[in-house]
Amino acid sequence: MDYASKLGEYGLDVAAEAVAAEVARARAEASRNENNEVYKLCYSAIDLTQLNVTDSERHIAEFTKKTVAFPGHFPDIPNVASICVYPLFVDTVALAAGDGGLTITSVAGGFPSSQTYLEVKMLEVAMAVENGADEVDVVINVGQLLDGQYDALAGEIETIRNEMGSEVILKVIVESGALKAPRLIRTASLLAMLAGADFVKTSTGKIDIAATPEAAVVMCTAIKDYYARTGRRAGFKAAGGVKTAEDAALYYTIVENILGPEWCTPALFRIGASSAANNILSTITGREVKYY
Repeated sequence: MDYASKLGEYGLDVAAEAVAAEVARARAEASRNENNEVYKLCYSAIDLTQLNVTDSERHIAEFTKKTVAFPGHFPDIPNVASICVYPLFVDTVALAAGDGGLTITSVAGGFPSSQTYLEVKMLEVAMAVENGADEVDVVINVGQLLDGQYDALAGEIETIRNEMGSEVILKVIVESGALKAPRLIRTASLLAMLAGADFVKTSTGKIDIAATPEAAVVMCTAIKDYYARTGRRAGFKAAGGVKTAEDAALYYTIVENILGPEWCTPALFRIGASSAANNILSTITGREVKYY
């Protein structure tokens, strides 16, 4: 596909005033979603993330078993959408989860910088899937985007998409905090979806600027425009910086306002988080919870 030409079918300019107005509207209206029903939905949309330099097989196995056991401790709260780990630990999660019905997400493809050979990215993705990953999160090549190498960037995503197979969910991280400019965030989101992404995701959580409401507005608007043109629904994932139940409700409100209630489900809305899990649980139960 000639991705650079395909982008011409979409307007790439983004009015900063319109983004600011949409963020202000979401902040003003978020209170309607600050309730346990929405908080439970947001909890069920979490990709529970363990991406630390201190990770080990023992730690990941224990963490997985605790996640599988969650419904026994909180029967009225739906479990998280998935556990997200480095590729090395996918089989550890699979073995520890057993038949617990846990969805496994793996970051891959040279996460978090994407600065490695395409062949390495392909092999890492293939190994993650072979070891049991149901979903894979990869990062765009930010340098290529900044240089305007749109075909090269999208071509990599397309190759990875083909390597994974259609049954595996592909989330593409645009690293919005590095792109900064709304036009670049929109361009990256559209390229990712055109190349086969099932979700577009804000951030790796590994740089100073992670998810922001402004980036969420730009990305959700791109998803809306892509759906209007293609009829294909892509999901949105906010990651990094989502700490509280109120943060989660704000992103939920942005998705609801721009994309509609049909997107307000873990099938199309995710939150990449670690500390937010305990904080959302504490808000739901009305007491301090340190389950994780």
